[in-house]
Amino acid sequence: MKIIEYLSRLDRRIIYLVLATVVMVPLVIPTVPRVRVMTPVEKLFNAVEAIPNDQILMLDFDYDPQTLPEIEPMGVAMLRHAFHRRTKVAVLSLYVQPLGLAKKALDQVTEEFNSRATSYEDSIIYGRDYVFLGWQPPPIVPLLGMGISIVDVYQRDYYGYRTDSLPMMQRVKNFNDVGILVSLSGATAPLWWIAYSQTRFGVAVGAGITAVSASEFYQYYQTGQFSGLMIGMKGAAEYEEMVQSRLSITSRRKASEALGSLTAAHLTMIAFIVVGNIGYFIRKRKEKGVQR
Repeated sequence: MKIIEYLSRLDRRIIYLVLATVVMVPLVIPTVPRVRVMTPVEKLFNAVEAIPNDQILMLDFDYDPQTLPEIEPMGVAMLRHAFHRRTKVAVLSLYVQPLGLAKKALDQVTEEFNSRATSYEDSIIYGRDYVFLGWQPPPIVPLLGMGISIVDVYQRDYYGYRTDSLPMMQRVKNFNDVGILVSLSGATAPLWWIAYSQTRFGVAVGAGITAVSASEFYQYYQTGQFSGLMIGMKGAAEYEEMVQSRLSITSRRKASEALGSLTAAHLTMIAFIVVGNIGYFIRKRKEKGVQR
């Protein structure tokens, strides 16, 4: 009991130091735990897996540096999935800020695949296997305009090439050629795709969101408006798990590595809360005994 009383009176600086230690150690010495895949992520994976050869995967990168740790691994995992099964990919953003982050993810995954390629056919080639459409303001323009003509909305891609000159875009006209559109966002962009693009043109929509947004978005998954859903670091790690276990892709899994740190931090906070409450009730009991 004395130990619990002592722990319940610990200086908060010691608590912060312990918490910082349990967060940092798993990051310095990362491990990749086995992750249990939940239904929303499995449905999203299966939706990408089911994209026909004559349709593409469209990825909307709409996260910023603040939400990058949670959402970037989702984009990387989905690009690995699509490139592995040779699904064509069109990448865009509704805002200008995420363009650099989208390019970073594209360059990373393209380099991973091309470093293992043994021929031109095995390589991931810009314009043939993927296109970076870039940014077209305001957001309502791509949300509705791509339902009629993608190349009319994005007449030039991120690099300045005419989109109608790219081999992939010569057979991709509008949302009818999109197997699923997945919005990776720390804000409300996925809901815009549902409200405008899905409602008007019937395009399938999936989403990758931050953990704090789960309560706001989960109802749209329950109604079937989202074909699948990745939530926070755990959702990203689940998609990484499926990419590795089903496709045998063994590249680095940043979200899975970070789970050890999150788990340790949560367990440490729970332990301090439990000890603090036990100490509180012990002190209360002693105070009552003294009063009697």
